[in-house]
Amino acid sequence: MTDRRRVNGPAGGTQPLVPVPLPTHRTQRSRRPDQLRNIFLHTGTIPAASGSAYYELEAPSQASTSPQPRVKLSCAVHGPKPLTRNASFSPNLQLSAAVKYAPFATRLRRGYIRDSTERDLGIHLENALKGLIIPDRWPKSSIEVSVLVLEGEDNEDLISGQPLGSVAGQIGLMNILAGCITVATAALLDAKIDCLDVMAGGVAAVVAMNGAEEKILDPSPAEHEYMRSACVVGYLPNRDEVTEVWTTGAIMEQGNDGNKFDDVVDSAVSAAKATASILMEVLIESAKTHIKTSSSEANSIPKSKRQSTMNDIEMKT
Repeated sequence: MTDRRRVNGPAGGTQPLVPVPLPTHRTQRSRRPDQLRNIFLHTGTIPAASGSAYYELEAPSQASTSPQPRVKLSCAVHGPKPLTRNASFSPNLQLSAAVKYAPFATRLRRGYIRDSTERDLGIHLENALKGLIIPDRWPKSSIEVSVLVLEGEDNEDLISGQPLGSVAGQIGLMNILAGCITVATAALLDAKIDCLDVMAGGVAAVVAMNGAEEKILDPSPAEHEYMRSACVVGYLPNRDEVTEVWTTGAIMEQGNDGNKFDDVVDSAVSAAKATASILMEVLIESAKTHIKTSSSEANSIPKSKRQSTMNDIEMKT
């Protein structure tokens, strides 16, 4: 007879979980300096939200024996919805954006309460999205954009012992922000929010390769030990406008090749253009699927019911 007042252990033996050790070496970059990692993007992943999207960026090196982190983001858009009664009148749409790490998103377990890093990422994302939407189309309304980081790569600086404020420590956060900008744009368009353009995020950095400094697109902190500077932008390709810029490192110096700040920003814009082309393909495919689904649902309605519906909405004089 079993004792119901205590939790009995399993009948057979079990093996304890062994944590995977952190890699002690960095993988070499096998991609070209202007080559981006593969991106997976899908819309309509959360049925309860007005618009949603899922974004995934592959690991830096698939051939490495040690586990490599990848970026996985999920975005949900709620609204537009009316403002609360105690809110003051606003002729424009009130936008709020938030970024939250899941507790299991990084090697170092995160807390359930938003910290300063997550608040900073939310502010950067909100500033970028304010230059994307058309606010006067939705007066007296608000919209909420929530991005959940399911997996990130911002703790790669712990491998080399570099502080989080260093360039290598900021690269992971920049990749997260660029992904947040892209996935939030896809979710907003999935929610059928009027936007000026299709916005994408891009990251570029200046690293030491073969004894010389070189500009690369889509950097990863697991592939480079020394990074001089980095930049992330939110870019509107059709309007040729930058809505958000975040730079770090020594990029304000003048060099023989011109203004290094402009060079790094132009490289980040090139990365954003490549991401925008992928985003456009995903949105076009999503629109085709939505049109096909709507037409099939309309054809499934009997003809008599469709005729009665048309008569109900017809204006009588």
